[in-house]
Amino acid sequence: MSVTYLETGSQNPYYNLAFEEFVLTHRLDGEYLLLWQNDNTIVVGQNQNTEAEINREFVEAHHINVVRRTTGGGAVYHDLGNLNYSFITGAGDADRLTMERFTRPVVEALRGLGLQAEASGRNDILVDGKKVSGTAQRLVKGRILYHGTMLFDADSSMVAGALQVDPSKFQSKSAKSVRSRIGNIRPALARDMELGEFWEYLKNTLAGGGMTAGSLTAEELSAVEELKRTKYDTWEWNYGRSPQYDLINKRRFEGGGLEVRVQVKEGRITGIVFYGDFLAVAPLDGLTAALEGCAFRREAVEEVLDRFSLGELFGGIAKEEILETMFYVS
Repeated sequence: MSVTYLETGSQNPYYNLAFEEFVLTHRLDGEYLLLWQNDNTIVVGQNQNTEAEINREFVEAHHINVVRRTTGGGAVYHDLGNLNYSFITGAGDADRLTMERFTRPVVEALRGLGLQAEASGRNDILVDGKKVSGTAQRLVKGRILYHGTMLFDADSSMVAGALQVDPSKFQSKSAKSVRSRIGNIRPALARDMELGEFWEYLKNTLAGGGMTAGSLTAEELSAVEELKRTKYDTWEWNYGRSPQYDLINKRRFEGGGLEVRVQVKEGRITGIVFYGDFLAVAPLDGLTAALEGCAFRREAVEEVLDRFSLGELFGGIAKEEILETMFYVS
């Protein structure tokens, strides 16, 4: 099948994420590949507490953009030494959906440059044992978005300074800082190349020889601008309000970190928020709405959880782990 290749023509993160979302939700047939760049940006995961993920003083001093994406996982830093890729296609059998389906061609493309590349953990791609790509995905009405970063020649000092890393991510691990866990592709290349050459190589390799150059219509581009204005440019989307809650519990599991904030009145949940870097492929809005009004008892909450596909909402975090976090008493 032919792959339609699109570029956003922008380095603005708010516009780029609006462009990507529009293609996912409006181009409902065929396969798409997007390559794009954000300049000087922190991109936080869909379910993360933005203020807890960024180094506010550093971000303001360096005029770093902050934007929330629609996929799960953790916060990442983008600059013009970083190249981003997006696959958008039919999801097929959602119950058998795996990261490996999309990770494999990226790993093989890097190996084609003589790099020692491998997939690792929940969503990482490593070169010489260092993370060069983090990935995430989203499922919408039978269409799948799979996207990731590609650290080609990024400024590692900015990565380390911009992100306020949760110390629990490094418990029982040898790495003790963001900087020590990531690497760049360029220094590992046997033959040096500029990012533009790498971009061209990746475009042709990931398209698999069946690429068709595409573009959005003027009407579609206008809709992208409107989505940027009404969603990605807003404080409500990128930060959101974080009211005081009666109960705040936070745990880390193999499938990622999970923080639960619950408001309870007269024994019933009146407000609930889930934060974390778990690899969700669908938003949590339906679940949180269903939990409001539910009795704050383990059995009652479990009954609500059983009505939802938790793998789509929480990635590798299991129902018992969600309940353990909500009803954990230290």
